[in-house]
Amino acid sequence: MTCRPTAYNGRMEILFDEYCARVQKHLESFYGIRIVTRDIPDPLTGDLDGSEIDIDYAVDPEQRLFLLGHLFGHTVQWNVDPALFELGRKYQPPVSEDLFPAIISYEREAACYGLAMFHQIRITEIDQWFCDYTACDQAYLLHFYRTGEKRDFQTFWRNNAPRIEPKPVPLFTPQKRSMRMDGIVI
Repeated sequence: MTCRPTAYNGRMEILFDEYCARVQKHLESFYGIRIVTRDIPDPLTGDLDGSEIDIDYAVDPEQRLFLLGHLFGHTVQWNVDPALFELGRKYQPPVSEDLFPAIISYEREAACYGLAMFHQIRITEIDQWFCDYTACDQAYLLHFYRTGEKRDFQTFWRNNAPRIEPKPVPLFTPQKRSMRMDGIVI
């Protein structure tokens, strides 16, 4: 595997390929979460079932690194609080604004677990990138839930999103549920 650094925000380079390999190894060996690269039907880019994370073969290394962190966070949630499995199902737009605080909290907590996992393996220099990517993902998701429109993901990107704090990952045993092929990772 080639280690291709990619410039982020014009200031730093992130070794996405290298970090993806380190994260995948950690998730598989430490947590026992299987990582599968396969075709994921559009418009999804990733899926999970509580014991496995599947990522589309067509994503670039930057997307893959985000998905590994993000879907790991949801994997933790599903295994420590089964009620969150239900919250993670796909909603059909328009989604009631009353559900948005719970959805935002769910997405933020997943990001906090993902960031903590990065820190476990000493990937600490990408925090702002992960916060920016998380904010973009959340803005995209909320826009979709409000309108049903799937705009270009990058139109939601903003640099210097508010920082999130890593949340200690509780002990859990990955339990297989069902793939979210209709999940909210759009």
